[in-house]
Amino acid sequence: MPNSIVIAGAGHAAGQAVVSLRQGGFSGRIIMVGEEPYLPYQRPPLSKKYLSGELELERMYVRHNKFYAEHDIDIRLSTRVEEINRKDQLVVLSNGQQESYDRLVLATGSHVRKLQIPGHDLEGIHYLRAIEDVHKIQDRFKPGARLVIIGAGYIGMETAAVAVTHGLDTTVVETADRIMARALAPEVSAFFDQVHRDAGVKILCGRDPNAEILGNGKVEALRGADGMELPADLIIAGIGILPTVDIAEQAGIECENGILVDEFCRTSDPNIMAIGDCTNHPNQLLNKRLRLESVHNAQEQAKTAAATLCGKLRTYNQIPWFWSDQYDLKLQIVGLSGEHDEVIIRGDFAERSFAAFYMQEDLLIAVDAVNSAREFMLSKKLIANGARLEPEILADKSIDFKDLAKAALS
Repeated sequence: MPNSIVIAGAGHAAGQAVVSLRQGGFSGRIIMVGEEPYLPYQRPPLSKKYLSGELELERMYVRHNKFYAEHDIDIRLSTRVEEINRKDQLVVLSNGQQESYDRLVLATGSHVRKLQIPGHDLEGIHYLRAIEDVHKIQDRFKPGARLVIIGAGYIGMETAAVAVTHGLDTTVVETADRIMARALAPEVSAFFDQVHRDAGVKILCGRDPNAEILGNGKVEALRGADGMELPADLIIAGIGILPTVDIAEQAGIECENGILVDEFCRTSDPNIMAIGDCTNHPNQLLNKRLRLESVHNAQEQAKTAAATLCGKLRTYNQIPWFWSDQYDLKLQIVGLSGEHDEVIIRGDFAERSFAAFYMQEDLLIAVDAVNSAREFMLSKKLIANGARLEPEILADKSIDFKDLAKAALS
């Protein structure tokens, strides 16, 4: 077992790694280096309850100061690991200090993809990735304010739900022909589209916003490629995130769409591990490599890495899952739906409780559950076990889903 561990990053994955290391019996030195001035915190509420003001900052933290003090964790906030010296096993910090390590854990996470159009640097253009982003947005997040959201993914639509509920004049602009197109089947996408429109959100799909942002020092309007002009007091761009791999690449660690790790979270350097959004890892259940941006992945990879560091190898091999809260709707997704050939809807859109089952030759590969916790929970087991289901039976609501799942797993 190593004597000294440095963790580069202080996000959710880093916070879980610290907890799991101490729980796993590691008693050596732990240094956690974080670029933000905050302890590790949960990011999902940023576009939901924290943005709306319903959740206090203290409730966002993975653990509070007392935990880190009691477990002798050396925390360096507002600091970044700038360089890795693999030969001497040192990291160089942004404040000029150097720290040695027996093992280094890269939990560098991801960063937002930024707009690259004229006017992208005007005051009033925001992204939603960190606590400080929310604080800047909240200054203009007032009833009657004209908000334009670029991008209709999870972040964009969650933000739209909060904004319109708080009285903002909210418009979403999306290049794809429907909202949340990368994640949801057309039927489910259409359901959420109508929910948002009924709430008062204006949605413009199939429109290219990448032309110009107008304003004299601050945002005044978005001009699209087709000449449309949308007046705006603020713009929030949710156009994707990228893995933060710069220090890994500079150090010669193998990267390809993320930092490449094995099933134990080990990189190409035996003394360096990586966890969370920044990684590209193998999944034996799905027989492919994945780079995932989710709390579940961050937590579970952190647990796996901690076990590896404590000398207790435990393969990370799970079916991915995600969630999104919009209005009174909880969307829970399990599996990856990209290769489906059929979608079975179980339930009723009108009741705002249903599940969409993605099939590949009768093999269940993913599920979108809307206010349907039972379908979500049981589907985790069904997908992990490679369950095959008859579409006609699956769509029949008269058959209890628990009985259906039990039969498929037996």
